[in-house]
Parts: sequence; C-alpha cells; structure tokens
Amino acid sequence: MKVGWNGSIIHAEEAVIPVYDHGFLYGIGLFETFRTYGGRPYLLERHLERLAEGCRELGIRCETEPDAIRAWLADVMAANHLNEAYVRLTVTAGEAELGLPQHDYEMPNKLLLVKPLPDMSERLYREGKELALLHTRRNTPEGPVRFKSLHYMNNILAKRELRGIGAAANAEGLMLTREGWLSEGIVSNLFFLKDGIVHTPSVDTGILPGITRARVMELASTAGFRVQEGHYTWEELTGAQEVWVTNSIQELVSISTLRANDGVRTQVGDGTAGPVATLLLGAYRSEAGAEG
Repeated sequence: MKVGWNGSIIHAEEAVIPVYDHGFLYGIGLFETFRTYGGRPYLLERHLERLAEGCRELGIRCETEPDAIRAWLADVMAANHLNEAYVRLTVTAGEAELGLPQHDYEMPNKLLLVKPLPDMSERLYREGKELALLHTRRNTPEGPVRFKSLHYMNNILAKRELRGIGAAANAEGLMLTREGWLSEGIVSNLFFLKDGIVHTPSVDTGILPGITRARVMELASTAGFRVQEGHYTWEELTGAQEVWVTNSIQELVSISTLRANDGVRTQVGDGTAGPVATLLLGAYRSEAGAEG
C-alpha cells in the first residue's frame, strides 16, 4: 500500500512517526474518517472544519484546504488503484521536547490513509443489526466538546467488551454516560424515533458531534420531522418505534434488536429497517451520490 505523507505519496513502510512526535508521546493529534462517492469525498468541508477547530484548540498550526486535500486524495487513491475508498486523514502534533508543551506546534505531520470500502450488503440496511448496551461508560470529553482525537482507549475498551459478551457478529456497542444517560456507539452516533419525533443524545452528554449525525438531523428536519436533542435513558430507547446509528462509512444503519446488560433482547418495531430510517438513508445517499 501507498500512503499520503505530508502532501507526498510514499510506501507505507517508509512513513515513520518520530519518537518525539507528541502525537505518539501524548496522543496530541486528531483524525477524520470519511468515504468517497464517485471517487469524491462527501461532506469534506465539514470534516475539515471540525479538524481545523480541534487543531486550534490544541495549538496545532495546520492548514487543510479542501481543494488541496481532494487533489492529494485523488493521487493516493490512484496510487492504490482504488475508485472508491475508506479514508482517514490524521494530523499529529509533530516533534517537540519531552514534556508537556509550552508553545504551539508549528510542524505537524499529516497522514492520509486509504483502503477499499468494507463490503456492506443491502441486507444489512434492510434488516438492521443489534445494539448491545455495554458496562463500559463513555468517558468525559477532553474539552467542552469531544475531539476526534488520537486518544481512543475508551472506544477500544468498549470494543473489547462487545467482543466478549456474546452479542451478534455485526453488533454495535452502546455506552452510557457516568450519569446513566444514552451517549453513543463505539463508532457511531445514536438516533431513535418516538411519538413522531426524531431524538438523538445531546452533545453535552460528551458524544462526538458527528458529521453524518448533523447531516441526518438536517435531512430529518427537511423531511418534516421534529428533531430533538436531549438526555435519554435505556428504558426510553427500548420503547422507540425505530432506532438507528450513523457514521460516515456505514451511513445510516437501522437497529433491529436491543440487547440489555443481562443479555435480554428487545425487538425494535417489526425487526427490520423502519420507514423513517429508510427515508433518511435514501435522502442521504441521493445527496452523496449527486455530489460524487
């Protein structure tokens, strides 16, 4: 595989993070994950805006112009013979002295990785998947709003728990906050439909303000649904007419079954993708495809 490294393209084994890079030493760095449609990245400007805001908060001086990223990505995809790609753009703080930083980071490292999109059959989108409640709690964010940072230990521990509890093979795990509110999945944001209202946990629960989450909220409003952010419980979720999760790679996937901590499963609706989730998935794909 070939990778993008600080604007160039090199073999993966040649891309080396220096031992004094504070991304390696202290996890000071950010990343964005997105995918292409028709070879073009969808909602790229929004991803780069979130990345830039995080860099400002962390004192990382980094320019990420959309047109430059598009051109760089096209070259990296071509070098790997990919027409469509799962993309990860990473910015690390760069090299500095051992010890916590005293100044802003002036020389960050940028890494652009691509791989083929995962094989997600349309059956998944018709039938949905399981969402398992985890004991692992969502940690508090690094700042007022959670960064998409290189510090990913909480998600990794949640993934390890999910693998060990006997959930369905393609299940997603759901974390609660320390206070017991619904937060988000291991790699997804959460939505549910109840009494005709589209609900999603508030950003002040410590969730990542997902790019796909925001777009789905806008699409739901455009379709005439009231969208409400708030603090919700597992019991409220089990009474929902529809449940779905979102991320930039899988788009919008319905939840057919809710699995409690004790292993008890509750079917959502008729156990398949509901009409609202299907409507929003169609709208999302239509827009993404048109942009691609």
